[in-house]
Amino acid sequence: MKKQKTFVYRCSSCGHEEPKWLGRCPECGEWNTLIEVSKNDASAQSRFGYKNDSKGLPAPLPLAVVDPMEGNRISSGIGELDRVLGGGIMKRSSILIGGEPGIGKSTLLLQTAYAACCNAALAKGRILYVSGEESAGQIRLRADRLGLSGNKNVMERIEILCTGNLNVIETVLNNVKPVLILVDSAQTLYSEDSSMQQISGSINQMKYCSFELIAWAKEHDAALFLTAHVTKEGIISGPKTLEHMVDTVLYFEQNDKTSGLSGTADCRFLRAAKNRFGSIDEIGIFIMGEQGLSPVEDTGRMFLVRRNADSGNSLPPGVVTAAVLEGTRTILVEIQALCIPAKSTISRVFSDRIDSGRVSRISAVLEKHLGMQSKPGLRLSDQDLYINAAGGIRVTEVGVDLALACALYSARTGLALPSDLAVAGELSLTGEIRPVRRLSGRIKTAASLGFNSFLAPAADQTGKKTKHESKVYEANDIKTAVKLIYGAK
Repeated sequence: MKKQKTFVYRCSSCGHEEPKWLGRCPECGEWNTLIEVSKNDASAQSRFGYKNDSKGLPAPLPLAVVDPMEGNRISSGIGELDRVLGGGIMKRSSILIGGEPGIGKSTLLLQTAYAACCNAALAKGRILYVSGEESAGQIRLRADRLGLSGNKNVMERIEILCTGNLNVIETVLNNVKPVLILVDSAQTLYSEDSSMQQISGSINQMKYCSFELIAWAKEHDAALFLTAHVTKEGIISGPKTLEHMVDTVLYFEQNDKTSGLSGTADCRFLRAAKNRFGSIDEIGIFIMGEQGLSPVEDTGRMFLVRRNADSGNSLPPGVVTAAVLEGTRTILVEIQALCIPAKSTISRVFSDRIDSGRVSRISAVLEKHLGMQSKPGLRLSDQDLYINAAGGIRVTEVGVDLALACALYSARTGLALPSDLAVAGELSLTGEIRPVRRLSGRIKTAASLGFNSFLAPAADQTGKKTKHESKVYEANDIKTAVKLIYGAK
């Protein structure tokens, strides 16, 4: 068996590496600068950024001399994807996208490759799409179906490699040296190394192959996208062995197809579960159509139910409009509640888009602080509670507490809320309504969509109040909020 080389030739001027000696560096053009170094030392130096001193020993790099331009982001060309990533793609970063089969992960990768080719910042680099699940012909058919094949110059820059063999992939990477690598998917990667005699998709194969690709991307100033399937529990299969290796973890989710809202039947949500270079609070919203995934820049009334004009647009009992915050964007969501007598001695909570623990806590606060005022007393402990967020969006922000309380109170008492009222606020165990972030932005968004009144917490600790187009009702506790809504004395 041929013995593998344990050394490479590294340019002392620019750090470029070659497997054999050359008189002139092909990267910077300098003559007689290629020096023989250990392969492990060279890869470690290029990967982690330190340099060797005069004795050949590794030396740390002062933070003051680090070029801040290395932390600049590059736009992917898709606004919603850039929003979730924190502003764009970071060089030397690895991004893992997880989701159920058929949700659109491959479509997102292909559209990202096309949009990146159209981006001026990536115009000089090459893009490699590695597919271990589909053939080149299938990928071309998808590109034609999405309408991406019209621009021939862009299509020529997207290079396809259909294999899961790590050795073949690394050989192509060293020859092509792309600036953007898209791998679909991590479960199809495998290595022919004698120590890795396992089928593709196993935990060790995924960890080993993914680590090698991540290391290559960091060494060559490239960005890496990896897709991965999820288990029945909704987590990336492995389990979670890849999440600590990559820089960003994105989850692709689909709304409930039975939501009944026009325009949201094929809605997709892109969330960040981990992001070393940005916030995990942002959410990307896409609509799946004939032209693939279309970013939704302005959500507007997307998650609000459009009712017939014959009913006067009045809301039925148990329905309230909540102004929730997803990252830096305000989204209006219709919260629906239903209370029916428990079918057994133990009441149950049915809620998949809002945490059932939050629903139980809000119902306990309502029964404690409003049970003595209502006639007859407000009781929720003997009721089965059904909670739904229209449009299938998953709501986790604390600002939905007050809206959830209003929906439960309305459903239990049968008193409908005003149709032009939007609600936001956090509810404590003592019944107090706490301030929430970006309240002015929520009120402004609601007013622009025709909501003339807004129920919100009282002025914050600074006591500053700003003028709004909507009529703002301020409440310190849940009792005051109910009185402001229904005019009770």
